[in-house]
Amino acid sequence: MNFDYSETQQMVATSAKEFAEQNIRPHVMKWDESQEFPIEVFKKAGEMGFMGVLVPEEYGGSGLGYHEYIAIIEEIAKVDPSIGLSLAAHNSLCTNHILTFGNEEQKRKWLPKLATAEWIGAWGLTEHNTGSDAGGMNTTAVKDGDDWIINGAKNFITHGKSGDIAVVIVRTGEKGDSHGMTAFAIEMGTPGFSSGKKEDKLGMRASETAELVFDNCRVPDANRLGEVGDGFVQAMKVLDGGRISIGALSLGIAKGAYEAALKYSKERVQFGKPISSFQGISFKLADMATEIEASELLLHKAAFLKNTNRKVTTIGAMGKMYASEVCVKVANDAVQIHGGYGYTKDFPVEKFYRDSKLCTIGEGTTEIQKLVISRNILK
Repeated sequence: MNFDYSETQQMVATSAKEFAEQNIRPHVMKWDESQEFPIEVFKKAGEMGFMGVLVPEEYGGSGLGYHEYIAIIEEIAKVDPSIGLSLAAHNSLCTNHILTFGNEEQKRKWLPKLATAEWIGAWGLTEHNTGSDAGGMNTTAVKDGDDWIINGAKNFITHGKSGDIAVVIVRTGEKGDSHGMTAFAIEMGTPGFSSGKKEDKLGMRASETAELVFDNCRVPDANRLGEVGDGFVQAMKVLDGGRISIGALSLGIAKGAYEAALKYSKERVQFGKPISSFQGISFKLADMATEIEASELLLHKAAFLKNTNRKVTTIGAMGKMYASEVCVKVANDAVQIHGGYGYTKDFPVEKFYRDSKLCTIGEGTTEIQKLVISRNILK
């Protein structure tokens, strides 16, 4: 088994690192304070091929695999996790749903715009009353001739205001029926489709999160993705890959926090010597380094399975669960190592700490991952 980065992975990681240093790092705290969603950065990311990582070249994408995808998100998240989160949501959810389940006409219509970031993508499953219990959704689509009339709202949607197109899963059958939901791609500007409240968040503040509202929104049947009733099954398959990206986001946060803590521990002198020389600190660093290494290996195993079209549900859930919990723990310990300075905005670890918590919630909570894992190992 070869654990070395391939030449392509190394090149992609270096490009993402340089991109983040030049275009993101100078603005991190400004965007965080103002909750600005910096669309221009994503347009530049599109030029670099980072917004269509998994999209084949024939549709304007980079045609890369999941190992490279992990490397890109990780490097960007080490600088600003909120930008990494938006990049992951655009690639893994909206774009990948169309790539995986769209017909040829739909792919040629929408993928080139998404892969180049001419358009920003959103993806809607969650509602106000249904988070983990997505099958209980209230947003409905009713057939009317060659169209569908959609009513309801989606909540906690990344790019809910700024997105140009949203893939949404809505109810076309009975509530609770896993084959009673259908996916549609809906372009912003469609009558009856609008944005609602933008969330004021603890962390990931430069990644826009808002409502999608549907009021007698008429959508042509040509915008339906796959068969009627397949929406929920499609969503679960999309989330299998999406969990790798949230794991990669978690890995970037953990590495960013760890590297900041390691550097500080060597520079901070107490009782006449660097605090890294004290066992209480050095053992924290040892735990952090080990857990990061384990997260990385688990995620790249999931990437290998995904690239080779093997079943990834269990390992993907393990990687997402473990990496996300590790990133919260590592960020917490990084603040502790910084002491009082870790609680100030003069050092990067307070932001890693705030941003980290989302990773244990988004794209399936830790508890849902455990449900997925336990069901599969007990089959």
